[in-house]
Amino acid sequence: MVYHPRMPVTPAPEPGLRPDVIVDFGVTEGLLYVTLRNIGEASAYAVATQFDKPFTGVGGRKPIPALRLFRGVPFMPPGKEFVQLVDTLAAYVRRREPLRLKATVTYRDRHGRRYREVMPHDLAIYRDLGTVTPSR
Repeated sequence: MVYHPRMPVTPAPEPGLRPDVIVDFGVTEGLLYVTLRNIGEASAYAVATQFDKPFTGVGGRKPIPALRLFRGVPFMPPGKEFVQLVDTLAAYVRRREPLRLKATVTYRDRHGRRYREVMPHDLAIYRDLGTVTPSR
């Protein structure tokens, strides 16, 4: 390869070493959480998440997709995880918040390659499972 000063040089990626950023939901002791996590083996840059529907947390007062966490994270090393409390699952369902959501995550690797992941979620699964909150 001939080097040209205006031509960017991007080394070939090592096999298997790439970022892999996901959005997931979970319920623990009746509390609904949303998680942004890099499950890949390389750092992710300029991570942004869009949801196909708006939804709120904390009693309906906090628009979750508007959080800085989902608007843009400049750097996520491998294994990095952000966990955001949404609300109790019962309150979320009672407000008739969307149970089917699609999260689209875009990000880059250190060489500038772009990635886009689309993750469908059905939160009705958690409602159907039911939860028991331990007494204190």
